Amino acid sequence: MMKKMHSLDRSILRLALPSIVSNITVPLLGLCDVAIMGHVGRAAGIGAIAVGSMIFNVMYWLFVFLRMSTSGLTAQAYGAGLQLETCRILRRSLSVALAFGAAIVLLQVPLRWLTFWLMQATGDVEQLCLPYYYICVWGAPAVLGLYVLSGWLVGMQDTRVPMWIAIGQNVVNIGVSLLLVVGFGWGICGVAIGTLVAQWAGFVTGLVMVRAKSKTCLVATPDDTLSPSSFSLRATFRINLDIFLRTVCLVSVNLYFTSAGAAQGTYILAANTLLMQFFTFYSYMMDGFAFAGEALAGRYLGAADRQMLGRTVRRLFCWGVGVALLFTVAYLLGGTTLLRLLTNDADVVVTARHYLPWAVAIPVAGMAAFVWDGIFIGTTRSRGMLVSCFWAAASFFVILLLFFPLWQNHALWLALIVYLALRGLLQTAIWNKMPC
Repeated sequence: MMKKMHSLDRSILRLALPSIVSNITVPLLGLCDVAIMGHVGRAAGIGAIAVGSMIFNVMYWLFVFLRMSTSGLTAQAYGAGLQLETCRILRRSLSVALAFGAAIVLLQVPLRWLTFWLMQATGDVEQLCLPYYYICVWGAPAVLGLYVLSGWLVGMQDTRVPMWIAIGQNVVNIGVSLLLVVGFGWGICGVAIGTLVAQWAGFVTGLVMVRAKSKTCLVATPDDTLSPSSFSLRATFRINLDIFLRTVCLVSVNLYFTSAGAAQGTYILAANTLLMQFFTFYSYMMDGFAFAGEALAGRYLGAADRQMLGRTVRRLFCWGVGVALLFTVAYLLGGTTLLRLLTNDADVVVTARHYLPWAVAIPVAGMAAFVWDGIFIGTTRSRGMLVSCFWAAASFFVILLLFFPLWQNHALWLALIVYLALRGLLQTAIWNKMPC
C-alpha cells in the first residue's frame, strides 16, 4: 500500500510540476508585448497592447473547452488501452478547433466591433489597437489548435511537451518582437507579428511532437466515426457545451468583479487588482495539480480501476490541502510585503491592506474547486462542473444584491470567497452522489 502511494505521489508530481511551469510562462506572451512597448512606445501604445491582449484572452478563454474535453476523453481512452481511439479523439477535436479558428478569422470584422464596444477604450488607444487586432486574429487557428494538442498530450500522461512548447513560444515572441520593434522600428505592428509568429511556432511544434509520439495519429482513416459510444460525437458535443457554459459563468463573475471594483474608484480598483494577484499566484500552483487530476482520474476511469481512482482523488486532496495551507501562511505573514513588491504607491497599499484578509482566505476557499475541476474534467463529468459553477455564480450575484449597498467592497470580496467555496462544496456533493 505505501509503495503504491509513493508511486502515485510521484505520478502526480511528474504531471503537476511541468504544468505549473507552463502556467507561469503562458501569461508571459502578453507581458512581453507590454514590456517591449513600454520601453519604446508611448502610454497609448501600452494601453493598446493591454486592450488587445485582454480581447484575445477573453475570446480564447471561451474556447478552453477544446483542451478540457480532449484531455478527459483521451485520458479515458488511454487508460482503456484504446490507442486508435486516442488518435480519433485528436483528429476530431483538432478539426473542430481549426474550424472555430477559421470562423474567428472570417468573422474578424464583426468580432472587432463587438469586442471594442465591450472594452470601451478611448479613441487613440482603439486606433493603435486596430493593427494589433487585425494581425493577431490570424493566430486564432493556431491558438485553438494548440489547446487541443495540449489537452491530448495531458490525456496521454505527458505534461512536459506542453511545458517546452510554452517556453519556446516565449523565446520566439521575445526574439521576433525585439527584432521588429527595436531593430526595424515597426512599433505595435512588430509586437503583433512577434505574437503571431510565436503562436504558429507553438502550434507547428506541437504537431511535430505529436507526430513523433504517434506517426499515424494525425492521418485520417475511413473508420474515424466508428468509435465506442462513450467517445461518440454526441457525447463530445455535450461535454463541450457544458464546459463552454461553465466558462461563461466564470467569465461573468471575473468581469463583474473587475467592473464593480472600478465603479468604486481608482484606489479600490487598484487594490482589488493587486489582491487578485494573490489568487493568480495560487492558481498557477493549483492548476498544475488539476492537470494531474485530469490525466490520472481519466486514465483510471478508462481502465475501470475504481480503487486507484479513489486513491488518486484522496492523494490529490492531500496535495491540495498542503498547498492551500502553505499559501495561506505565506499570505498571512508576507501579504503586506507582497503588496509593496507589486506597487510603490503607499495609498494603494494602505487601501489593499484593508481587504487583505479576504485575499488570505482565497487558498482555503478555492482549494476544493481546483482539485475537483481536474477530476471532473478527467472523468468527463462536465454536467456536474456546469451545475456547481452555475449555482456558485448565482450566489455571487445574490450576495452582491443583498449586501453591496451596506458593505461595498467587503461585500464584493465576500461574494467571491463564497463563490469559490460553494463550487468546491457542490462538486463534493455531486461526486459523492455519483457512482465512481
